[in-house]
Amino acid sequence: MKNSNSAQMGGGISKYLQKKNLKADLPASIVVFLVALPLCLGIALASGAPLFAGLLTGIIGGIVTASISGSQLSVSGPAAGLTTIVLAAITSLGSYQVFLMAVVLAGVFQLILGLIKAGTIGNYFPSSVIEGMLAGIGILLIMKQLPHALGVDSDFFGDESFFQSDGENTFSALGNALQHFSVAAIAISVVSILVLVLWPKLKKINVVPAPLVVVAIGIIGAIVFNGSSNALRENQMVTIPVVSSAAEFFGLFTMPDFSMIFDSKVLVVAVTIAVVASLETLLSLEAVDKIDPLKRVSPTNRELIAQGVGNMASGMLGGLPMTAVIVRSSANVNAGGRTKVSAITHGLLLLVSLLFIPSIINMIPLSCLAAILLVTGYKLARIGLFKHMYHKGWDQFIPFVVTIIGVVGIDLLKGVGIGMAVSIFYLLRTNMRNPFFYRVQEEGNKKNIRIKLAEEVSFLNKASIQVLLMDIPKETNVIIDGSNSRYIDPDVLEAIHNYKHNAYTKGIIVTLEHIKKSYSVPKVNIKIVEQN
Repeated sequence: MKNSNSAQMGGGISKYLQKKNLKADLPASIVVFLVALPLCLGIALASGAPLFAGLLTGIIGGIVTASISGSQLSVSGPAAGLTTIVLAAITSLGSYQVFLMAVVLAGVFQLILGLIKAGTIGNYFPSSVIEGMLAGIGILLIMKQLPHALGVDSDFFGDESFFQSDGENTFSALGNALQHFSVAAIAISVVSILVLVLWPKLKKINVVPAPLVVVAIGIIGAIVFNGSSNALRENQMVTIPVVSSAAEFFGLFTMPDFSMIFDSKVLVVAVTIAVVASLETLLSLEAVDKIDPLKRVSPTNRELIAQGVGNMASGMLGGLPMTAVIVRSSANVNAGGRTKVSAITHGLLLLVSLLFIPSIINMIPLSCLAAILLVTGYKLARIGLFKHMYHKGWDQFIPFVVTIIGVVGIDLLKGVGIGMAVSIFYLLRTNMRNPFFYRVQEEGNKKNIRIKLAEEVSFLNKASIQVLLMDIPKETNVIIDGSNSRYIDPDVLEAIHNYKHNAYTKGIIVTLEHIKKSYSVPKVNIKIVEQN
């Protein structure tokens, strides 16, 4: 298996240049490029970063990260899930150069995570919390992108927290926005949203990506309104530098502030970005593998290394943090991509567009990009998701809702922390209720109680077992049966033996059946093939 894996991962450049793969990968790369272009710009806009940074991140994600990654279909770039962190970090750190230092360090941390083989880290975060985090981000995206959809100056929405530094909160800022709207921006955003919703249902023409149609509509709409009293202003349009020479192009890049490398605030932001970006990457990777027609399994540790290198490169040149992103990756799969050539070529196409057609990109209204992000936000926080989580039970639904409230009402990191705490509470509660079952047998004037322990009895079960034992009435025969138990935690064993030693004072006779003096942790006999 290892040899076949190695052959798959390292079969050489020739397999990527096979005619049958190129015939699928090159058209797919154009589709991914058309989807990625407005998303890169829109996410940079939502992050409060230069729009050039969004394109740069997409270029690096395509060319650098995809080249190193072991995934054949995953596409990396700036992620909507990081917008709240990025905007808050740029504001709190005081300058974009300091923020770039945090991005570089985040890449270093991801590289370390990959090298120490922490690719399974995502498995330790409950799905209810992850879903809540993404839904909370979706709600924030909707609320924070409404000003651009309305044609409002974004100063109303300069803070991603619910309570803003100017004394406003998200809802009061939305109220203010309604008093400063633009008819042209609203018309463009409404039509754009309708296209994004309805276009995929038109089977004969939906081969053209909906985001591309939205961009075209935005440009046409801006031209139609130009010259009228409702014309869009310059600050309501995309603005990326138009370069006419190599010197101007290289002048666009921004270096990080290395003097802040050991600053505590920078380190906190770096760790936050590394953890959230790694989680989103691993979740996206798992989702892409599920829809891969060839059912390939992507190496998670290698992916973390690729993301780490990509984020280091992005931070060094002035870009945003990146992750593997499900929207672009699924577009790649749906367009028929077969190998990583598609993702790499999409990065090259982004670079070509930046060098040769920046004037066309600057004709795109911010309102149509906002429409794309509004729909993205709804997909993250769709009504069906709430119904799905509700039907999974309260132990899933409550942590999900609490995480959303924390992310929207406080901030992302604290919201996830609160959601984790609630999820752990339900985990402990479940463990306390399910460590054993028992049967009461009446024999004459005495009661015989048999307590049959579960297969795995951890320290989490200690409290509930002690409560049960303390409630056993006097003059009772108690049999504690461990015949089904493969493992009993030492703390639980100690509690059982202590109870047996002291029970005679209540006239209770305790008999232990099939309970060893000690247990070793059960070994999992699974052969793991290492994925580099």
